[in-house]
Amino acid sequence: MKIAYLSTFYPLRGGIAQFNASLYYALKKEHDVKAFTFSRQYPECLFPGKTQYVTKKDENAIKIESVEVLDTINPYTYIETIKHINNYKPDILLMKYWMPFFAIPFGIIAKFIDSNIKVVTILDNVKPHEKRFIDNVLTKFFLKQNDGFVTMSYSVSNDLNTIYPKNTHIQLTHPNYEHFGSIINQKVARFKLNISPHKKTILFFGFIRPYKGLDMLIEAFLKLDDTYQLVIAGECYGDFASYQKLIDQSGRYKDIYVHNYYINDKDVATFFSASDVCVLPYRTGTQSGIASVAFNYYLPIIVTDVGGLGEVVYDGINGYILKKNSSLELKNIIQKYFNNNVKFNFRKNIKRILIDDSWDSFAKSVIQFFCRI
Repeated sequence: MKIAYLSTFYPLRGGIAQFNASLYYALKKEHDVKAFTFSRQYPECLFPGKTQYVTKKDENAIKIESVEVLDTINPYTYIETIKHINNYKPDILLMKYWMPFFAIPFGIIAKFIDSNIKVVTILDNVKPHEKRFIDNVLTKFFLKQNDGFVTMSYSVSNDLNTIYPKNTHIQLTHPNYEHFGSIINQKVARFKLNISPHKKTILFFGFIRPYKGLDMLIEAFLKLDDTYQLVIAGECYGDFASYQKLIDQSGRYKDIYVHNYYINDKDVATFFSASDVCVLPYRTGTQSGIASVAFNYYLPIIVTDVGGLGEVVYDGINGYILKKNSSLELKNIIQKYFNNNVKFNFRKNIKRILIDDSWDSFAKSVIQFFCRI
């Protein structure tokens, strides 16, 4: 099968680029796949982070040879992208969609490519985390141009059925990331991070945005005693000042280690290997790539019961689900995790559950779905 894959690829960075690269290589084992990506993904004035691109420090980034053609704010490049895809003559145009900003360029491309090319999109979100009044209009326009969809949570499937009931989709489990390197000795990892080798270690990992609930986790942590330490690792999209104020005024700043920058691929293993549990205290969510990274390191997680986050956790088996979003409840469930000494049993369960969550299995299911439509 011939597949044109349009989304964000190297030299762009981030979790979505990592997802696309992993799936690209899994598909390429048995199929002809060509990657198409952005010549400009976001205008710099709209991008909340420091850079959209891989830096020299990202030496472990998965490199994909791609056609850098689509500028999201230049309609002329929509035509150029259509020409490139049509000239490739694929059976399928595969895209990955995560926010309404891409609805117009992706929708126009899907609408005007050759009619014999089927269009399938992997949906990270149907409803964005930070909502705007025009989101539904843009999203509906985009969805109508597709022949099928791949979702990775019941939450996204339900949103899809609500906004665009006449759809064909398959729901698959988000595969686990394997390219960040192997688990390293916990004492070595903690030494590298210059944190206590003995304290109970909680990890918050990933881009910091208001909906991810870091403030609630800091408030919960401050209710714990000094046998605990918190590691915050990830670039803040916005102003970190409000979080820093909580830390500075707490009197516990020596037990909170802040790495407020994009974590390079080669350093990911250190953070997850150093930790006892990963906490995802999101206020809203669909699915999380961070959960997949944690499970790849057999690290149990604590999640809030929002969107699809609770779908990847078997409560009391491979992690805990927080039923009520409050700092007190979060503090209690963190204590429960450590007091019940469940870490090693949870790790065993994660190893057992992970057997079928491979990129090859995901790619095979996507191909089977292609064939059905």
